[in-house]
Amino acid sequence: MSPSSVSRIARLSDGARPFWVFLDDDGRVRPASGDPCTRLDPVGPPRTTDGLTWLPPCIPTKIVGVGRNYRAHAAELGNEVPAEPLLFFKPPSALIAHDAAIVLPAASARVDHEGEIGVVIGRRLKDAGEAEALAGVLGYTCVNDVTARDLQKKDVQFTRAKGFDTFCPVGPCVALGLAPADLTVETWVNGARRQSAPASGMIFGIATLLSYISRVMTLEPGDLIATGTPEGVAPLRPGDQVTVVVAGVGRLVNRVVAAP
Repeated sequence: MSPSSVSRIARLSDGARPFWVFLDDDGRVRPASGDPCTRLDPVGPPRTTDGLTWLPPCIPTKIVGVGRNYRAHAAELGNEVPAEPLLFFKPPSALIAHDAAIVLPAASARVDHEGEIGVVIGRRLKDAGEAEALAGVLGYTCVNDVTARDLQKKDVQFTRAKGFDTFCPVGPCVALGLAPADLTVETWVNGARRQSAPASGMIFGIATLLSYISRVMTLEPGDLIATGTPEGVAPLRPGDQVTVVVAGVGRLVNRVVAAP
């Protein structure tokens, strides 16, 4: 794919089919054909998003999370800083898109937001060095690693706490060509900023994380890496609106509802 004239791609649905688009700076979209990990070309004139539904902007075989990757976040939860990246999985069934609802499960009394920088893989990575790993990145996105904090403490393992349906909002798009060192992440709840940190504040940087993960498991095109959350995590309540902002990507906005 040649991103020379565009920098952001997304997936939308018109109710009958999903399709890729390029996002223009004025908020309009241009339908595209192809695969973003190989080649994507515009196939129609720009249009608004009226009547369209946002979809997750990647189709991962796996979602790899990184725990305790900011010192202040580890400290706020009373945890030690890990000597190596602390990895866990979120299931693809947890994915939701921009403008969809986070559902608070009845099994948990405390569900927290965790705004993060997401990395979408563009080519297969296996035992990759850091330079090769960065070259294999398709782009960057916004992620909310929603977590049932009480269940995380109870289970020790992270699977249930981070694996509920709707616990991985991602989007609204994937931004191409950004420098990872320049990225920042912020989380806002009902208009109040809760989290803010630059990627340079990570204990393990993005290149290090991708190289490390690729020595454990093969990363496939479309896979999503959630790189860790900074300090400031806090509970979500029904009726909240949570927004994750990654500079150069956009704003991932989701409302919060109670389980039926």
